Amino acid sequence: MSADRACLTIVTLGVDDLARGIRFYETLGFVRRARGSGNGIAFFAAGGTALALYPWDLLAEDASVPAGPRPSAFRGTALAWNCPSPAVVDEMLAKALSAGGHLLKPAQQVFWGGYSGYFADPDGHVWEVAHNPFFPQLDDGRLALPD
Repeated sequence: MSADRACLTIVTLGVDDLARGIRFYETLGFVRRARGSGNGIAFFAAGGTALALYPWDLLAEDASVPAGPRPSAFRGTALAWNCPSPAVVDEMLAKALSAGGHLLKPAQQVFWGGYSGYFADPDGHVWEVAHNPFFPQLDDGRLALPD
């Protein structure tokens, strides 16, 4: 890979309770990897990217930013989970809610021609669960973005 090619490799979420976060994401079906990294961080396989959970205060310290006050409103970021069909969107939203997530917007047909809904994980990180008929998915779940 070229050094000048941008590549998102890991998304790290700050969490209040690492064990709770691990349980939540494992319940959603994310597979924990790199356990040899220690008990203070958790990495999950997430398609072509990794998802990491790290204690909120330690993540802020590592980035040299204040840990508080914590945002109580929208943070300006949403993670997306694309699904092969609207039925799978509904299934994944239900799974997220049963695991401790909070429904933000029920799944519905949306203006851009797809089907999506939103939930927040136990730490308030916003996720969109969507079916986008214009972005085909490969067998491994990654998107095949058109040119």
